[in-house]
Amino acid sequence: MLKRMYNWVLSWGSSQHAGSMLFFLALAEATFFPIPPDVLLIALAVGNQKKALHFASICTIGSIIGGFIGYCIGHYLWWNGSSFSEIAIFFYQHIPGFTEEVFFNIKNKYDLYGFAIVFTAGFTPIPYKVFTISAGAFSISLPMFIGASIVSRGARFFIVAILINKFGEKVKSVIDKYFNILSIVFVVLLFGSFFLVTYYFN
Repeated sequence: MLKRMYNWVLSWGSSQHAGSMLFFLALAEATFFPIPPDVLLIALAVGNQKKALHFASICTIGSIIGGFIGYCIGHYLWWNGSSFSEIAIFFYQHIPGFTEEVFFNIKNKYDLYGFAIVFTAGFTPIPYKVFTISAGAFSISLPMFIGASIVSRGARFFIVAILINKFGEKVKSVIDKYFNILSIVFVVLLFGSFFLVTYYFN
């Protein structure tokens, strides 16, 4: 099923409505859809390198709006008193990546890491929708959540777009094959640099 979804997403690359589809895909992936928008972003950027940054902007805006919708789902619709609502149960049963165990583990991560865990979720292949809904369900600071999302999602999509804008088709196969590894390496380097700055200047 996921393979069919993947191919369906790619099929929009040659459509005149591809930009609108990219926006919708980025929005949906932040709330319920299992296929990341990078798939279509890469296809569109390779097909029109001059508009790669434009496509990255569309993807970022859609993802931020989707993240806010996910936050609202968690904040307003996730609980029925102290129990899970029917919507929450539906997500646990039908949306990939959602389990009660993961949900409560993320709460612990929010308590420990705050901004950092939102940033990591927004940039890496960790299912972003789990974090957006959990943030709302546990009433994480909305300004902090939005700020971290803008930085992380923008960085993720614009790095891909800039690489394609500069190197074109050559970088597409590399991104497709090693995207997860490249994302994790970037996060390790980033937080490693934060640690060094904190260690040496405090």
